[in-house]
Amino acid sequence: MKRGINSIHSGAPVHWVGDGFRVKNYFPGGMNFGKRISPFLLLDYHPPHEYTPTDSPRGVGVHPHKGFETVTLAFQGAIAHHDSHVGSGVIGPGEVQWMTAGSGVLHKEYHEEQFTKNGGTMQMFQLWVNLPAKYKSHAPRYQAITNEDMGRIPIGEKGSEIILIAGEKDGVKGPAETFTPIHLWRVILKAGDTFEASLPEDFNTAILVTEGSATAQDERAVSGNDFIMFNNDGTEIRIEAKEDSQFVVMSGEPIDEPVAHYGPFVMNTMNEIQEAIRDFQAGKFGVLAD
Repeated sequence: MKRGINSIHSGAPVHWVGDGFRVKNYFPGGMNFGKRISPFLLLDYHPPHEYTPTDSPRGVGVHPHKGFETVTLAFQGAIAHHDSHVGSGVIGPGEVQWMTAGSGVLHKEYHEEQFTKNGGTMQMFQLWVNLPAKYKSHAPRYQAITNEDMGRIPIGEKGSEIILIAGEKDGVKGPAETFTPIHLWRVILKAGDTFEASLPEDFNTAILVTEGSATAQDERAVSGNDFIMFNNDGTEIRIEAKEDSQFVVMSGEPIDEPVAHYGPFVMNTMNEIQEAIRDFQAGKFGVLAD
């Protein structure tokens, strides 16, 4: 049975995160979906933006996280990461950083050194993924996922494909290790080609269109920067590209637990939030230089 479309949104106006990321927020600020979007907590999308060359890396300085994961996908440009537990990494176009904050971590994100010097177009996507209570104190972890690591499923003969970051489709698996069942796929769809997928009815499912124009579920026109929120009333999704298009599919099993959210901390109760703040202030998240 085909899923119904709950709503389509274009996100909040662009704003700056630090001096290096010009993003549109889709939730929770753009739209407050609450439990309807669990296990996902936040989605920021950085539409293509041209940065001039500079000697001083742009980005976001040292800040803490606890109780969830950040997933960063670069479409264009290159992003560097340093944290207080695992070390560092750089991702380029099509690659992913999947960081588990878990029990607490300090990290910083900024434009990679060569990209900073040369300038160029940055386009990226960051998704926050909740952790169940039993994993909120898991040791911090960092997964650097390269293009070679991804699972790939071709569509037709024009070069369309599904790129699997997490989850499984048609026996092909994405490389990311997740704490709860999650499908995170990047889809490149050439004009006239069709993407079809069956996802569990109880998984909360959405799509962010990053390029092009398409028809969703044979009924709704969508285009770049549109966020499609689906109902939990079926399993089947169908997207037909009217022109060359790209989009990201996110679908996950809901976490049926209370959420207490304060800035960079996501726990289950406000008492746990206060404990996270005390741990951060006491230096328990480690040390990371600016």
